[in-house]
Amino acid sequence: MKQSWRWKRIAILYLLSLSVFCPLILLSERLKHVVFLGKKEFVEDLPSIKYRRDGEKLSVVETEEDEGLKEPDLVVYRDGSKENPNSNISNGFTADLLGKNGTEHKVKEENKKNPQKKLATTSGGKEQSSLTKVQHDQSVRSQPQRVTDEKIKQIRDQVIRAKAYLSFAPPSSNSHLVKELRLRIKELERAVGEATKDSDLSRSAFQRMRTMEASLSKASHVYTDCSALVSKLRAMTNRVEEQVRAQKSQAMYLVELAGRTTPKGFHCLTMRLTTEYFALQPEEQNFPNQEKLYDGNLYHYAVFSDNVLACAVVVKSTISNAMDPEKIVFHVVTDSLNHPAMSMWFLLNPPGEATIQIQSVEKFEWLAAKYNSTLKKQNSHDSRYTSALNHLRFYLPDVFPQLDKIVLLDHDVVVQRDLSRLWSIDMKGKVNGAVETCQEGEPSFHRMDMFINFSDPMVAERFDAKTCTWAFGMNLFDLHEWRRQNLTAVYHKYLQMGLENPLWKAGSLPLGWVTFYKRTVALDRRWHVLGLGYESGVGRSEIERAAVIQYDGVMKPWLEIGISKYKGYWSKHLNYDHPLLQQCNIHE
Repeated sequence: MKQSWRWKRIAILYLLSLSVFCPLILLSERLKHVVFLGKKEFVEDLPSIKYRRDGEKLSVVETEEDEGLKEPDLVVYRDGSKENPNSNISNGFTADLLGKNGTEHKVKEENKKNPQKKLATTSGGKEQSSLTKVQHDQSVRSQPQRVTDEKIKQIRDQVIRAKAYLSFAPPSSNSHLVKELRLRIKELERAVGEATKDSDLSRSAFQRMRTMEASLSKASHVYTDCSALVSKLRAMTNRVEEQVRAQKSQAMYLVELAGRTTPKGFHCLTMRLTTEYFALQPEEQNFPNQEKLYDGNLYHYAVFSDNVLACAVVVKSTISNAMDPEKIVFHVVTDSLNHPAMSMWFLLNPPGEATIQIQSVEKFEWLAAKYNSTLKKQNSHDSRYTSALNHLRFYLPDVFPQLDKIVLLDHDVVVQRDLSRLWSIDMKGKVNGAVETCQEGEPSFHRMDMFINFSDPMVAERFDAKTCTWAFGMNLFDLHEWRRQNLTAVYHKYLQMGLENPLWKAGSLPLGWVTFYKRTVALDRRWHVLGLGYESGVGRSEIERAAVIQYDGVMKPWLEIGISKYKGYWSKHLNYDHPLLQQCNIHE
């Protein structure tokens, strides 16, 4: 009896041991194969394993987004027609597929017959594949890394879509989806921050993009009215465009306003100079060499301005670059308010061997009697356009009746070369010598129809819109020919016509184009370079080659809004250590 119980216990223990050890042996054999295969896959194809799941998610999202926003074009073709592109594509695709299968079948048959050839082909294909991969890697490394912002744009698009979905929810709605969308918007906006390129984004930003896309997918199933969503997005776009236009208009107005203002230091300088001028004796207020003022053998320059330091830079830069400064005569005309300050500056800082004359525009009684009332009728809020100093250029023969030729310089120019060769230019019977501005692509490009209203029949009949334009700023005028053709009367006639009908924009430039129409000779472009008073992109080499550079625009070099990279060409002609400039806190 005992012996039978003993054998039973042994049999039970044996069966228990088999039930324990057999699964362990089988599992270890399986794990051996799994580890080997997984290790091989990890070594050979790590990127595909690592990013496979993310790629699947992204592809699904992109497909859903495309399906929601893009509609197919409704085009109907007849089967077999020449215009049906699908028939050709499908036929070609089928032929390629059949050809490929046939080729593979032939290769398999040959490989069965010649195993060595199969091995050589396989090894050759691997070598070629590895070589192609190396070449591709080298080409990728050789390409310069470009800064992209595609992800940032995608994030902003997601935020816009989320806000569009939120606009469909009732104002008092506090559903789970609304809370989720609001949370996702905050997370994305916090993740982007002030980033401007994809490299500025953190890793969490990409994860939040994926969660936002999932939330947007939920919202697309809740709000299925696509037409309403399109209308909402269109309304949001229009509202943003209106805001951008308003901001641009306000910014433009502020820049224009800043361009019209005078720095506080300039007011201080004018007051101090005026005080010192009236403290002088009458004989001390006179300039030397006044007998040269109307000598026809000298080089005469005219500047019309109420800005003391701007005139100082024009005069100093012209004289410092002149080969014969003793032959230079400057005629400066300003208003009565700034006449004492302008005179005192040049009495304290005489122009070397050159001669200078300072006049007040109010002393030209003929101008006040005949033309002031007409100038004040111009419909412009900018005093620069209605100022008598701005239009005085059209009365040069009356201002300088003893002269036959003169160079007119605006007060925002800097002279960098000797200008005496201008007097030897053949004017060919024309009145005005100027640099043309009709070359497309140039910063100073202008067309006549940009400033002149060619829809008016009178304008269209008298002028050609394709006529090349030119610039004020540095102009050579033949005053003798001007008087002979009586161009001042022509200007006055067009000025009156412009007051009666909107024929051209305010300012002296369009009036100059019509007054000197077909009476202008083109100068070499190196004589005069424009574009330093706004973001024109004019290059340094072009600036340094030019005889005269001009800060046309509102960003003058003496203002805080002036472009810093161009200021140095102007400021180098001022001595900021001058006591008056120091007292008035005028600095670079």
